[in-house]
Amino acid sequence: MDYIIAIDQSTSSTKALLFDEQCHIVARTSVDHHQYYPQTGWVEHDAEEIYRNMVKAIAYLVNFTKRESASYSLAITNQRETAVVWSKQTGKPIARAMVWQDTRGAALCQQLRAEGKTEMVMEKSGLLIDPNFSASGVKWLLDQTEGAREEAAQGNLLMGTIDTWLIWKLTNGQVHATDTTNASRTMLFNIHTLQWDEDLLRLFDIPRTMMPEVRPCDAVYGETTVEDIFESPIKIAGVLGDSHGALVGQMCFEKGSGKVTYGTGSSVMVNIGEQPLPAPEGLVTSVGFSAFGRTWYGYEGNIYSTGATLKWIADQLQLVGHPSEMETLATSVADNGGVYIVPAFSGLGAPWWKSGVKGAVFGLTFATTKSHFLRAALESIAYQIKDLVDVMARATGGSLREICADGGPTKNRFLMQFQADLLETPVVCTEVDDASALGAVVMNGFARGIWRQFDEVTIFRKVTQVYQPQLSPENATLYAEWRRAVSQLIS
Repeated sequence: MDYIIAIDQSTSSTKALLFDEQCHIVARTSVDHHQYYPQTGWVEHDAEEIYRNMVKAIAYLVNFTKRESASYSLAITNQRETAVVWSKQTGKPIARAMVWQDTRGAALCQQLRAEGKTEMVMEKSGLLIDPNFSASGVKWLLDQTEGAREEAAQGNLLMGTIDTWLIWKLTNGQVHATDTTNASRTMLFNIHTLQWDEDLLRLFDIPRTMMPEVRPCDAVYGETTVEDIFESPIKIAGVLGDSHGALVGQMCFEKGSGKVTYGTGSSVMVNIGEQPLPAPEGLVTSVGFSAFGRTWYGYEGNIYSTGATLKWIADQLQLVGHPSEMETLATSVADNGGVYIVPAFSGLGAPWWKSGVKGAVFGLTFATTKSHFLRAALESIAYQIKDLVDVMARATGGSLREICADGGPTKNRFLMQFQADLLETPVVCTEVDDASALGAVVMNGFARGIWRQFDEVTIFRKVTQVYQPQLSPENATLYAEWRRAVSQLIS
């Protein structure tokens, strides 16, 4: 049996999923990692903890399926933009990883926008100048960590997104590489030349020696024994960022096809073909995926807090024991009771791009119950998706035919139905909750020659539920009130 282990390293946990030759999930496990919030606006991860958790997850899967005749390979999909800077000599990070939600780079981004750098950055990278992307955070680490500037200037420091860090660790420092999708989210990568851009590196004062080699998604990245879990080295093949993995896992290979990933944050992405077209206001252009010697691009918009909002309610406010309990309580009331939650915990992402905005709750009265609050939290996810899809639809010439949805919150039937109602568009949920992991597996198979064209893998996408929109004038009123709440924050 030829098994593919897909690592889905997300913002809150490291999942490992074992796929067989037919892309069926045989086993899975998940290990949470700590979230660090040292100061307001700071969001950090321990990169070494993430690596240890990945090894632990892989060991579990291998012990679960250990057979004499089994062979394995490893694919990776990961939280994007989160940046790690580490010493080439010691292999130790100079600080905790700066998570994509971190806003320490906001002042620099504001300065660059004021200096008129927006057009140049967007033309080269496809991205808006925003702390969500890696560059400003890496510059902050180099500037604020004692001795880091000197070490970087001497060529002693390396940087990368989480995929790069894991590959470097897995190969014992032999491979310092990333893929085109993760590279395209750093604000340092030229999406036209598919190379690190000297002007962007100079703008953020990041030495070229720190940057990893960029490879296609369907490349072989190296070999590893995963800390001697395997007696013989196995291949690391197939690497891409999580939202791009979901685009591939949803089989959005054709121009005009798109998906919504409901995770810690949410990504709406549509395949725009093989030309990196300028994005309309509120969206960005990124590499969608690269395979078979070709590159496809996507329009994308990112929302910072969707699933993270539900986790905050469960973990911080402790209103429920687990987010899965929210649907029953939310549907126990007829409506949201006039309550609107704008979950701008790390600012507002697309299409607003207001990093300085803080979260807020509107419409509380003595009649507000926990159920109203939970319903408003779920509704806030759907409102934010609609904000993006409306821009996306206009950019692609009209309403979208359907929305392919993936991620944990898709199990919430209330949320999915409300989403379809708001968008007036069918929401299609698929059998594989972990579309990002499936996308990594597909790229792994392309890299190893198991499949040689897109048509051979489209059969792996199986629809489980389609939520048809139920049209009601009330939906327009609810959305108008949401927009009013947002406008009070950003005005």
